This record gives sequence, structure tokens and C-alpha cells, in this order.
Amino acid sequence: MIRTITAAALLGWSTPVLAQAFDPAAAPPAPDYAKAESWAARPGREGVAATVPQGASGLAKAPMVDVFYVHPTTFSSATAWNQDLSDAETNGWTDGSVIARQAAIFNGCCRVFAPRYRQAAGRAVFQLDGAGRPAFDLAYSDVERAFDAYLKRDNHGRPFILVGHSQGAWHIAQLLERRIDGTPLAKHMVAAYVVGINLLEGDFGTRYKTLQPCDRPAQTGCVIGWNTVLPELARAPAAAMMSKNFVAKYGYIPGKRALCINPLTFDRARPAAGRAASKGAVPGEPGAGPVLPLRGGLVAARCEADGYLVAEPDPQLDLKPLPGGSMHFHDMGLFYADIRANAAERVAAFGQVRK
Repeated sequence: MIRTITAAALLGWSTPVLAQAFDPAAAPPAPDYAKAESWAARPGREGVAATVPQGASGLAKAPMVDVFYVHPTTFSSATAWNQDLSDAETNGWTDGSVIARQAAIFNGCCRVFAPRYRQAAGRAVFQLDGAGRPAFDLAYSDVERAFDAYLKRDNHGRPFILVGHSQGAWHIAQLLERRIDGTPLAKHMVAAYVVGINLLEGDFGTRYKTLQPCDRPAQTGCVIGWNTVLPELARAPAAAMMSKNFVAKYGYIPGKRALCINPLTFDRARPAAGRAASKGAVPGEPGAGPVLPLRGGLVAARCEADGYLVAEPDPQLDLKPLPGGSMHFHDMGLFYADIRANAAERVAAFGQVRK
């Protein structure tokens, strides 16, 4: 099982949990992915996924590759386990806070498909290994159905990139295991960006039988992941917990640390990079307002031995960490132009391989 990285997991926080047990009969209606309103973005209905902030490369013209993107947790109900897709307020916040700031990163290389889904509430994250797991399973069932609908109606043999952050990354990790690893679909996958969860190095060769991490910037058919923190965050407790959980599942084999691919280099042989390598970060808070112009040269980052990506953003970016020093909310915005350029590089490399 993928161990979700959250502020709570990093910092030992506790939070109130939902009092009532998960009841499948009380779940919101399942989305119909044949209907346009069940998608936050899709070709012809791009919405804010067509956002191009100042300083970013332009929209792709006639892209030959698709991105299937699953958004992080944006639903914070204290009473419901899963979001009802008729919840316009949550949908609006999702669009502004993450579709425009994460899914739109990939409009420079690809068509973007971003399903709405009955995401698990934020509080379910704190109970993922217990009472919250059915809520995550329900959410995942939507993601898998959305992916199947995309394959049936829209893919037509096209290459694709899988992208998820936080809860969305948890679902993408499940999708990789259930639908991609060791299947014919793997030949069509350009890459998977699985960001903001504890995807461990040892998951490759155990959970994933054939998929491997991306070692090089232009490598294809592989998996990328990182978790961003500030230097002051006390990482040892979370790292020890990861190691303990891994040993309990797989025994004493190598791979007990989180996978870290530095998004300033996308090269495992270059785990550290200074600010000069940063192509462009999104300043300010990841809210629902306009995406501010990108700022380059203001982020340094290094993959540490425990598997965390330690970033040092310039104060000019005006980024607020979570208490303790987690940059979870900025996992992708810190590296907006870097991810955008890397996705285009992998798409080009994939095209060369296919020729």
C-alpha cells in the first residue's frame, strides 16, 4: 500500500475524525464519465486547464499525447466521507486551486483530461489505514472508471502521461499497479508523475513488477516522484515510519526510502541543483485567483539520503509552508516551468522511440 504523505504524517499532527462509519448506501451518486460535467477538463471543454501564466511556454498545437490528471484533496467536509459532484463550491475551488495550477502545467505538450471524482474528504486521509480506507477506495473506483472511459472514447491508441498529486497521486499509484504495470498499456505510457506521496524505491520490483523509476530527463515508460520540504522540517520520525512500514510488508530488503527525482534536473545522477537551474516557479499561495507570472532562478532543491526533496525557495516567492516546514501545497508550483519543459522533453523522446 502507498503511504500518503500529509502534513500530519510529517509532523505527527492529530486531527478530529469523522464520527460516523463509512456507509456505502450514503455515498454520493457515481459520476457518468460520458457526460461533460463529470470532467474538470477535457478537449473542447478545457476550462482553466487552458491557463498559461506569463513566462510559460505556449499551448501545444495539435498535441499527439494526452495527460490524465487526478487532483489532490480539495474537499474538507466534517460530516461526509466523499464529495458529491454537485457540490459547486468544491468544484470551483478545485478548478482554481489545482486544475489551473497543476493540470495546466501539461497543456504545453498534451491534451488534458481531468476527471471530477468522489474524492475522499481531507479528514479521511488521517484514517487511511482504518476507517477512511473505504472512502479512498470509492474515490479510486471513480478514477479507474474515468480512465477506462478515456481509453474507450478518446485514446484511440495515443500515448499518455499519468499525473497525480497527494490524494490524486495515491489514485495514480493504484492505477499504475492495477492497469499499467505488466500490461500492453505500459507501452503507451510516456511517464507517470506521482507527486506528494511516499512512493518508495522498494515499491519497484515488489509492488510494481516491471515499472521502474525515471533515471534520466528524457527516459520514457517510467515513474517520477518527490515530496518537498524545507530544510528545517524534522524528517527523521517520518523517515523512520516509512522504513518500519516497508519492512513490515516486504522484510529487510533495500528500498526503504521515498523515491526522490529532483524536478530541477530530472536526473538521478544529479540529485542537487542551485537556483540557476530553476526555470520558473509560481509565486504566492495556491488559491483560486489568477496564476501569477512565473519567476525563474529562485528555487534550489536537493534529494536527501532519506528520500525527501529539500527545497530552498527565495522569500521573494512569498510561499507559506505548512507548520513545521512542509511544502506539500507547493510540490508542483515550485517547479511549474521545470515540469512543463520535462513533459515536453519526454513527449519528444517518446516520439523518437516510436519512429
